Amino acid sequence: MRWMHGRSAGEGWRISMGSGSRALIYRFRVLMLGQTVQAMVKHRDPIFVESLVYADIIPMFETICNPIGVETDAEGICAESLRKTLESWPPGKPKPKFLYTIPYGCNPTGITATTERRKEILKLAREHDFIILEDDPYYYLYYGPADRPPSYFALEATERTENGQCEVGRVVRFDSLTMILSTGISIGWASGPEELLARIERHTPSSYLQATTLTQVIANALLSQWGYDGFNDKTRSVSSLYRQKRDIFEAAMQNHLEGLAEWQLPDAGMFFWFKLLVPDSTNIDVEALRDVVRRLPGAMFWQNGNSGYVRVSFSQPTKDEADKGLKRLGSFLRKEIGSAQA
Repeated sequence: MRWMHGRSAGEGWRISMGSGSRALIYRFRVLMLGQTVQAMVKHRDPIFVESLVYADIIPMFETICNPIGVETDAEGICAESLRKTLESWPPGKPKPKFLYTIPYGCNPTGITATTERRKEILKLAREHDFIILEDDPYYYLYYGPADRPPSYFALEATERTENGQCEVGRVVRFDSLTMILSTGISIGWASGPEELLARIERHTPSSYLQATTLTQVIANALLSQWGYDGFNDKTRSVSSLYRQKRDIFEAAMQNHLEGLAEWQLPDAGMFFWFKLLVPDSTNIDVEALRDVVRRLPGAMFWQNGNSGYVRVSFSQPTKDEADKGLKRLGSFLRKEIGSAQA
């Protein structure tokens, strides 16, 4: 964390290991979003969450608190929209104390937040006293043309307040090696204020406190052999592979979905998020579509009702599989258009 994010010892932060970033987020939310689960369910403490968020995160928060969607666009969280929400918050009603975000290659949208947006959100966190939960499983899968934007964890140690101070302790960051090493190696870590992470460990059953010993031994052996430079080479190699897969998939999308869908090219992660341009796309025969190509509907990602958006992963299909699958999808959509116009 010192090497990748420029943080120094003595700044009041520490790390806590766990069996993947999702497990660490679960531990954090149980402890920090209220005194007990019963109290959280009763009072439904609010928490800011990106309006499009990974499906597994939704029930994790909804079961104990009241998630409030935060508007996003191609540059990340819309800071002005969030500011208006905060400044118009009802008097006497507690404001959310946390904001959950996936800043690199967001699942499902593929958006990577710009540096300027991150600075604006960090400024709001300081002004309105909330903590940023920075979930970053795709940090090492960044392959954009520009330099990788700094993390919130890095920014809080360099961005000064109006008083000229660098206020730290506003970010709890969640990392994972699963995407880099192997899907079978579930190991992650949280980084953040010493007091918060110490409390998480004190209130976590010992059976959930760490990743399995074998996983830790394997990860330790690999990292010890690679060193910092070797690890950096490994992440560059993996991200380069994902960029190639993205480009192959997008070429197939251009061939078969031109005029049928619109999308933004992702700079990190493994997903395309695209909008169907078919009339009455929310009324598409979903069961028939499942027979055509495997995909997840946008409604899975905390959108109310049906959605004209879908998420597809480009990490596994070969060039031939991507071409065939998207050709089937294009044919299906053209057929739907024909039926709608008949």
